[in-house]
Order: sequence, then C-alpha cells, then structure tokens
Amino acid sequence: MKRTTIVSAAIAVTGVLGLTACARPAERTAIEVAAVVAEPTAPPAADVPPESGRGPAPELAGAETPDPPAAPVPEPTVAKTQKWVKIYSGRSKKDVKPPRSIRTGSRTVELNATENAQIGTYVTDGAGRTLYRFDKDDNKPPKATCNGDCAKAWPPLLIKSPGKIFPKGINPKILGYVERADGHCQVTINGWPVYYFAKDEKPGDINGQGVNGTWFAVNPEGGKTKPLPDTLQPAPEGY
Repeated sequence: MKRTTIVSAAIAVTGVLGLTACARPAERTAIEVAAVVAEPTAPPAADVPPESGRGPAPELAGAETPDPPAAPVPEPTVAKTQKWVKIYSGRSKKDVKPPRSIRTGSRTVELNATENAQIGTYVTDGAGRTLYRFDKDDNKPPKATCNGDCAKAWPPLLIKSPGKIFPKGINPKILGYVERADGHCQVTINGWPVYYFAKDEKPGDINGQGVNGTWFAVNPEGGKTKPLPDTLQPAPEGY
C-alpha cells in the first residue's frame, strides 16, 4: 500500500509539473492545442515591430518636423513713373513674353543684370539678348543719335504706351525712356539710350562688344562694360 501511495503521489506531482510531456501522443496533441488556444493570439502591441512597407511606428512619425511654408514672393511696386511708363521695383510675378523681333518694341519690358566672364555684368532683355550703349549718344539730357541706317544695324529697345518696365539687378530709379527723332520712345539706363545689335543671333551673344570703339554692352549703372581681349575684337562696322 505504501509503495502504491508513493507512486500515485509522484505521478500526481509529475502530472502537475509536466502533464504535456507525460501524455500519450493523442492526449499530448489535444493538450498542446488547448495550450495554444489559451495563449494570447499576439504579443502586446508595444513588442510588435512595424511591418515592412507601412512606414515608421507611430512614435517615430510623431517626432518628424514638417518643413516650414515657403515665404510668398512680394509683388513689385511702382518705384518710378515717367509720364505713361511705370517702372517697377523688381521682376513681374507673371511671365512676360518678350517680342520675337528686336525691331517691334513692346508695352512690357524686362531688364536683367547678367554675368559674363569676359566683360563683367551687363544688361539683357527678357529673352537674354544683349543691350548696348553708343558713345556718340548723350545722357544729360538723354539723346539718341543712332538713326536711319544706323538704327537698322543697331535697333533701339523701344517701349510702347502705356508701358511697364520690370528690372532685376538694376536700380529702377535710373531707368526711363527718351523720345527719338522718329517719334518712338527708347528705353534708357541712367539716361543712356540702349540698343540691340542685329548680328547677335542668340541669347548671350556679344558680337557688338567694342565695335568701332564706340559700342559696348551696357552695365547696370548705364556705363560701358570691359572691352574684349585684342584677339577677340570684332571687325569694324559702318556705325
């Protein structure tokens, strides 16, 4: 009897501590299934790593700082008025389409300060075409002397009524226009009338630089830009 009691007690203790290990295959399977069902279907959410492709965990996303909104570009204001021409403090916020021809003129003119490694900073129109000044003109008072055949080779930058000028990199206070001998109005920088050169074929061309020692790309102050090196000097022209 004592041996039976001891064995029964041992079996009871072993059954409590290791029931699964002691069960027959069919019983063990049933017990294991029951144990799996009794366990939580998933570990606590804090221990679950983020799934691939679903972005950072909520606590990481919360730490991100969005970029500040870009500052709005201010509208240019009228800095100067010369009769029917308004000269603004900066570039137009709207796209300005420059005329295709350098001979027609426009009601809206853009002027831009542009860099060049050979001659320094010079002025272009809205299409990037180089603008020149003529030493035989005058700026006090403004006077354009290139007329007739001269103006065919060196078309003036004309502005029509009512006109607007939008500069970038140029003081608007020194911009204006002068009335030409033919009655058209020509843009001026610090009183100097400005022109195109008919032989410039594309934006950035400076084929008129230094012609006859009197024609130079105009700088943002209305002055002359640096001459080209002697090896690059253009051939003389009739004007």
